[in-house]
Amino acid sequence: MSGIIGKKIGMTSIFSAAGKSIPCTVIQAGPCVVTQVKTLEIDGYSAVQLAFGEKKEKNTSGAMKGHFLKANTSPKSKLVEFKSFENAKSLGDIVTTEIFEEGDWVEVVGTSKGKGFQGVVKRHGFSGVGMQTHGQHNRLRAPGSLGASSWPSRVFPGMRMAGRTGGARVKVQNLEIVKVLNDQSIILVKGSIPGAKGSYVIVEK
Repeated sequence: MSGIIGKKIGMTSIFSAAGKSIPCTVIQAGPCVVTQVKTLEIDGYSAVQLAFGEKKEKNTSGAMKGHFLKANTSPKSKLVEFKSFENAKSLGDIVTTEIFEEGDWVEVVGTSKGKGFQGVVKRHGFSGVGMQTHGQHNRLRAPGSLGASSWPSRVFPGMRMAGRTGGARVKVQNLEIVKVLNDQSIILVKGSIPGAKGSYVIVEK
C-alpha cells in the first residue's frame, strides 16, 4: 500500500458541517524523497523507499551520503519502504500530501510513549486487591493471586504482570482524514495516534 512518512505535531479540533467538534491529530506529512526503487529483478521484491526529515551531514555515514547523493538530495533522518505505490515513482521524485484526499481511510504506525516499569493497575487496568479493610493496608495496587500451587507449580507465560510499558510499535487502523492542507504539507486525522509530539509516524492508505 502507498503511504508517506510524517511527524506528529499535536492535537486540535475542528467543527463539522453539523457543528459537532471533531478531535483531530495534526501530522506534518512529507514532503518525502524517493531514495531507492527496488525491483523484482535486482532485489527480489518491488518497493519504494522514502526519506523524510533533515539530518546533519556530519552525523551521516559515508555510505548513506552516497545513497542520498544518488537521489540528488540532502541526508535524511528517517527511511521507510513501501511495498507498493499507486503511481510508479522514480529516483529523486517528491511525494507530498497530494496522494491523500479528505475522506480517505488510513492506517497510522507510530511508537507509543515509553512509561518505564509500571505496575498492573497502570499497565493492564487492574483494580487492585480490594479496600483497606481486614488489615490490608498495602494491597490496593497489588496484582493478587497468580494461580494454583501444586499444579502447575509455575506461572504460565503471558501472565499479565508488572513490567516495562510503552515504547512499542503500534498500528491504528481505520482513521479518517478530515482535512488536507497541501500548501503546508499537513493532514488532520480524526482521533488519536500513538507517539509523543515530534515523533515520526507512517501513514498508509
